[in-house]
Amino acid sequence: MTVRGSGPCGALEPGRNWPLGASHDGAGVNFALFSAHATRIELCLYDARGERETARLDLPARTDHVWHGYLPGAGPGLVYGYRVHGPGDPDAGHWFNPNKLLLDPYARRLAGQFRWAPAHFGGDAAALDNARDQFKAVVEDGGFDWGDDRPPQVPLADTVLYEVHVKGFTQRHPGVPAPLRGTYEGFASDAAIAHLQRLGVTAVSLLPVHQSIAEYPLYARGATNYWGYNTIAFFAPDARYARADPLGEFRTMVRRLHAAGIEVILDVVYNHTAEGNHTGPILSLRGIDNRSYYHLRPGHLRFYENYTGTGNALKLQHPRALQLVLDSLRYWVDEMRVDGFRFDLAPVLARGDTGFDPNATFFACVRQDPTLARVKLIAEPWDAGVGGHQTGNFPPGWSEWNDRYRDAVRSFWISKAAYRGELASRLAGSSDVFGRDGRSPQASVNYVTSHDGFTLHDLVSYDVKHNEDNGEGNRDGSDANYSWNCGVEGETALLAVNALRARLKRALLATLMLSQGVPMLLGGDELGRTQRGNNNAYCHDSELSWFDWDRADAELIEYTAQLIALRRRYRSLRRRRWLTGETSADGIRDVVWLNRRGVEMNRRQWEEWGRYVLGMLLGPSQPGENALLVLINAEGADWRYPLPAGKWQLRLDTAHPGGAAPATVASGELLIEARSLKLLEALPGGAA
Repeated sequence: MTVRGSGPCGALEPGRNWPLGASHDGAGVNFALFSAHATRIELCLYDARGERETARLDLPARTDHVWHGYLPGAGPGLVYGYRVHGPGDPDAGHWFNPNKLLLDPYARRLAGQFRWAPAHFGGDAAALDNARDQFKAVVEDGGFDWGDDRPPQVPLADTVLYEVHVKGFTQRHPGVPAPLRGTYEGFASDAAIAHLQRLGVTAVSLLPVHQSIAEYPLYARGATNYWGYNTIAFFAPDARYARADPLGEFRTMVRRLHAAGIEVILDVVYNHTAEGNHTGPILSLRGIDNRSYYHLRPGHLRFYENYTGTGNALKLQHPRALQLVLDSLRYWVDEMRVDGFRFDLAPVLARGDTGFDPNATFFACVRQDPTLARVKLIAEPWDAGVGGHQTGNFPPGWSEWNDRYRDAVRSFWISKAAYRGELASRLAGSSDVFGRDGRSPQASVNYVTSHDGFTLHDLVSYDVKHNEDNGEGNRDGSDANYSWNCGVEGETALLAVNALRARLKRALLATLMLSQGVPMLLGGDELGRTQRGNNNAYCHDSELSWFDWDRADAELIEYTAQLIALRRRYRSLRRRRWLTGETSADGIRDVVWLNRRGVEMNRRQWEEWGRYVLGMLLGPSQPGENALLVLINAEGADWRYPLPAGKWQLRLDTAHPGGAAPATVASGELLIEARSLKLLEALPGGAA
């Protein structure tokens, strides 16, 4: 038998039990796979296309539950998979089945194509062999010329996130060469980067790029998992976004984004895998060591704890499951040079026998790891299990998606379901949620819209979700949207309705960029992108999800860039410390909250419902800065606002298209139009 890239070889040598996965040392390849309950493991070798098996070799050694073997003469490009023998006893939590070719969980590169077939399942299909329709792993050499790449290392306080899908961003972009659209290369094209730089965002937060597959029910009805929250390989870039070389093309994208000053944050799904519940396929971890890797139901080990709503949940209480996640994270930082992570359903990673544990081993390991401690860590702080909503409960060093911010801002501006005190707390960074254990305002990732829900345009165009095309009877997706159609459901030619929608969009975006914390812009909102009322477009790899650049709102793009530039201009909008309202030693208060008559708020006024006018007076954050005044009128009628003493320069006015702020110096009273926001800067020596 001849191994691709090497000379003839026979039986495996013992090798070593580290590192896990397949590693090339220049003379051969070492294979190491953890399984505490297996009785035998076969290494299956394939031709370069992953179609024809060329050899089966038993891993000859076992050390500390790691099975290992060394293949002299083997090298990069070798294609392989595993067949793992052991008890086939689902009631005892074991799904071992040597008829199933299993993917190495440490695979960096994949060969072959995954196709849904009955052979992937157990039960009546237990005797069927799935190799023909299964991914195989490829030995990777790790080489790449990074040149003079330098991570931008943007301080968290200065970060502006742009949440975006690799394919959706460029699939219809006329400035991206047609062969590159929808790919890593397209995302790194001159036209794509030019848009990001025009906006002024500092980081792209990419929807999942780990190799994923569509769930079987989606496949069965001809749909797909466009978003990619169904991972099958934690180390491999998704081949859907590559033309030929997923690793090289992903790395090239990162290098080009870094050269443009833009960081790369990955949305990672370590809470579950694509193997689903007890009726799901046997593809990797389930067949390697189900009891070690997954949370199983006590007393009913055939079944899984479904903390994720997707059928299974990884059990990071087990040291080898924890190691898998940590090794993957380090790989993406060290070898792929990403700048941080957004953890999907993050409480799952810290779940123990009694629920979420803020002192979980996972957090301790990340905190002390010299590689992971230096990157941005962002939690989606909820999961689908009991006690799964944990916003504000993650440890220092973590930022969190702030759903309290999302709901308060929507409610205040759109549905009038939040009072002034709630909005003020969110504008000030949400210290009531995150202000403990030495955390800073940057613990709050503020957002009005995200991939999961309405786009900004749809938020002000639909009263209810319209997910009929998802094939789930419009039952999927949230019903708590705090949205408003402004009088007409969906698109309309009525000028007054469209003008109102545009004004609300400008006000919402301005609120986001003028708040303390880390702002996250949903990619496409600056274009006026619509999903036609669908608030859960996860299964639509189509024009519904792709950016429509031909119909982009050029005025809104320019306005969004203006807002980000304003945020960058004024350090008082990016404070590293909490606003307190107290007077400093030099007699300056960092914030004063004003009622509709320009007088400082009292307790009773904070709690008044039906009042949606207020002012936020920000004192200078450093010498040489001027005070800023944010005036908000979310009511349906104009209001003449009494300004603080002195003269004020108007910097932003969301009542007008483009947020136009003519060179206006104001004093006395200022008209604040209905459903609008103004930003003013005190003239030196002119404001009290």
